Order: sequence, then C-alpha cells, then structure tokens
Amino acid sequence: MPYHKDKQQAYQAAEQGFHHAIEVSKQLNLSDSQYGVYYSHFMTENEKARQQIENALETASEHQHEQLKKYLDQLEQLQNQFPQP
Repeated sequence: MPYHKDKQQAYQAAEQGFHHAIEVSKQLNLSDSQYGVYYSHFMTENEKARQQIENALETASEHQHEQLKKYLDQLEQLQNQFPQP
C-alpha cells in the first residue's frame, strides 16, 4: 500500500507542478518591462515541473506515463514560445 500511495503522490506533485508552470507562463508578455523577471520565474518553475514529472515517470502506470509524457511535451512547446531576454 505505501508504494501505491507514493506513486499517486508523485503523479499528483507532477500534475500540480505542470499546472503551476502553465499559470506562471501566463504572466509572460514580451512588451512588459518585467519580462526578464517573469521569464526567469517561468524557467525555474518549468524546470521544477520537469523534475517532478521525471520522478513520477519512474513509478507511473501506463496511463499516467502517457499523460506525463504529454505534460513534458507541452512544457517544451511552451518554453519554445518565449524568447530568452
């Protein structure tokens, strides 16, 4: 039972990290004078989310594995949308 609980917690942490990175990305606006600050914050949150997802992939079920891979792809696409300041 503890293994299942850890597995579920890892997945939930990855999911929360992903959604948090998405929310932070919504603050990014190239014309904003604070773009560099927001970009740095986004990159930090993006990396945290990626690490949580990578950790969760180690114990993920097949369905969770598919979803986590989609999250990684979406974070990569999102990161590529915003130029480095």
